[in-house]
Amino acid sequence: MRRHIRILTAILASALALFCAPGMAGDGKRIRLAYADWSSSTASTHLMCALIRERLGTPCKPVLVDAERMWRQVAEGEADAMLSAWLPDTHASYLARFGERVEDLGPNLEGTRTGLVVPEVRAGRQTGGLGMRTRSYLDAESIADLPRFEQELGGRIVGIDPEAGIMEATERALEVYDLRGFRLIDGSESSMTRALERAIQRQEPILVAGWTPHWMFGRWSLRFLEDPKGVYGGRGNIHTMARLGLESDHPQVHALLDRFHWTPEDMSTLMVWIEQDPASDPYAQAVRWIKTHPTLVERWLD
Repeated sequence: MRRHIRILTAILASALALFCAPGMAGDGKRIRLAYADWSSSTASTHLMCALIRERLGTPCKPVLVDAERMWRQVAEGEADAMLSAWLPDTHASYLARFGERVEDLGPNLEGTRTGLVVPEVRAGRQTGGLGMRTRSYLDAESIADLPRFEQELGGRIVGIDPEAGIMEATERALEVYDLRGFRLIDGSESSMTRALERAIQRQEPILVAGWTPHWMFGRWSLRFLEDPKGVYGGRGNIHTMARLGLESDHPQVHALLDRFHWTPEDMSTLMVWIEQDPASDPYAQAVRWIKTHPTLVERWLD
């Protein structure tokens, strides 16, 4: 419930900021960073806004939107930048549509993965009395195995924001792997992780559209199903995209965005802090992260 309130508050605040803002994002001094309701996007965006405010002295506003609008707002100049472009596969269709109208500042994180995810072992003890790992929730090893488990899974794949690239890839997977008995359930990242948590508590099988880096892999033992037909692609990166003209309008902000690069481990720390304290503003956790990583922060600001 507290997470729902936080998300709703962010959406309303973002909508109000856009409604009240005169002209495009480059007008005035306020920087607007578009982001989606994913833990990785929330972490990187609030961290960058905290750096822009606290270290550059420039007002900054995170703007919560869906994945398609995140790209569109940067391309049309309604937002100054985003830090959540999953390339080369997950957001390939968005890159094809908007790529010529944004500036790609390169990866801010390397080593992402997307696909279909299942709990690896049962709740409680992850090893038996003889030290052997307990049996998996689902014996499937590959997406190609799923037709045999249709009844066990209720024919459901729990997804997230319908505009997210991983949802488009999962729709393709339904066709490529002939999963005619399955349906993809859209929602949000929070509704997906709640469903995952309930299934693990009840020791029930579940299949979700997931990705790394994500805090859920630190909280539960999870695994990706193999994707022999390469629907989800291989390892990827998260890129920073800026609106055209940002460098001339805000050279310091542009330079910081261009230099920003962290590891999945760095991101995971902030994601876990935000998730563990859902009543707290992610901005406050971002400021905390900045204080505990001074060397890396100074490298970005140098």
